[in-house]
Amino acid sequence: MARAATPAPAKPVQKRAGEVLLDIRDLSQTYPKAAADDLLVLDEVNLTLSAGEIVGLLGRSGVGKSSLLRIIAGLTRPAGGELRWRGRPLTGPSEDIAMVFQSFALFPWLSVLENVEIGLEPLGLSVKERRSRSLQAIDLIGLDGFENAYPKELSGGMRQRVGFARALVMQPELLLMDEPFSALDVLTAETIRTDLIDLWMDGKLPLRSILMVSHNIEEAVLMCDRIVLVAGNPGRVADEIRIDLPHPRSRTNPVFRELVDDIYGRMTNPSSTGARAEREAAEADQAGGMGLTLSGVSTNELAGLMETVAADPFAGKADLPELAESLQMEADELFPLAETLQLLRFAGLARGDIRLTAAGRKFVQSDVDARKKLFAEQLLAHVPIAALIRRVLDERPAHRAPYRRFSEELEDFMSEEFAEETLAAVISWGRYAELFAYDDQAEAFSLENPA
Repeated sequence: MARAATPAPAKPVQKRAGEVLLDIRDLSQTYPKAAADDLLVLDEVNLTLSAGEIVGLLGRSGVGKSSLLRIIAGLTRPAGGELRWRGRPLTGPSEDIAMVFQSFALFPWLSVLENVEIGLEPLGLSVKERRSRSLQAIDLIGLDGFENAYPKELSGGMRQRVGFARALVMQPELLLMDEPFSALDVLTAETIRTDLIDLWMDGKLPLRSILMVSHNIEEAVLMCDRIVLVAGNPGRVADEIRIDLPHPRSRTNPVFRELVDDIYGRMTNPSSTGARAEREAAEADQAGGMGLTLSGVSTNELAGLMETVAADPFAGKADLPELAESLQMEADELFPLAETLQLLRFAGLARGDIRLTAAGRKFVQSDVDARKKLFAEQLLAHVPIAALIRRVLDERPAHRAPYRRFSEELEDFMSEEFAEETLAAVISWGRYAELFAYDDQAEAFSLENPA
């Protein structure tokens, strides 16, 4: 489409200025639970963000990274602590801060230009100024020529570019990104990452800093100047790594590989969280293990991972980055599997490596029936909620118990969402191990063949 005026150049980014933009002190966040005390999601989070840097938040699912971003964006209020933007209290949304979400969240009935322009309407700008800034953002992010297209006409990558344009049109100083590439295919994500870094390094983005959440370790090393590891339940800052490699960065660079290996190691090293990890373990023990949230990984995936680690070239011990590359998996896909194997004592994790235990080797060497029996033994021994379900079913004359009997108990220690995810995992594992049956329509557990 023809343009009425040539867009003004974007504000130049101030590189490596070192000025503190965002200062977070002793931040905490809680969510209400169905019973007992509120769920503590974030605790004692301390973080600073300076001008001229891209900072990545890395950590397992559920440790509160997205919750932290939403607090900074002013979408939710923290339970405690203090946020300061340029030295002043930050208590809600700020015109200086914009956010790009994982989902595209576009209005399907609006064109690309209208989707980008709509965020400017509350600012009281003239129609001409809104149009000029929107066209500038669209051009900057590589969508020139698609101004009149509708979301249904765009690929996933193009729709995410609209999301970036919608954030950049606000000309924020800080851009928050919540896993913005995770919904894209590998090649599209790589292209947008590269374009974004090129614009950043050339000073063409109207930004002074970027804070991004990622589950992809290589992505974080490719893009970030600093990586903050968030660990624990509740989430806390556990570690920090500075990335001094110049851009553009190559995955084949030995220093790049060393950094990736180091981060895998830190994320699987129990001592990385020190006394806090010990305190969390003690709290879990006091709760009888009922505070343990479980990932919904399938027994097929667990068996496949054990078989892969047992086979050549790993022969029972594998470097996690090499394993992820061989399986074409990202860290957020591999970690839940590896951690579940560790929970069930089929494997151990340390310093970025996974090693099969004697039980893991025995599982790989067994036939189907022996595998099920061994899995049942490990499940009863190391997953308290599974042991509780089986014990209750054994003790009841009818050998039946409603779903809510166990969901309500779990909700004393975790959110309703995590309780549902945990029980879904246990139901799947229990069925495989033939420990109990579950009737989804009746929402009840039972024993198929009670003793």
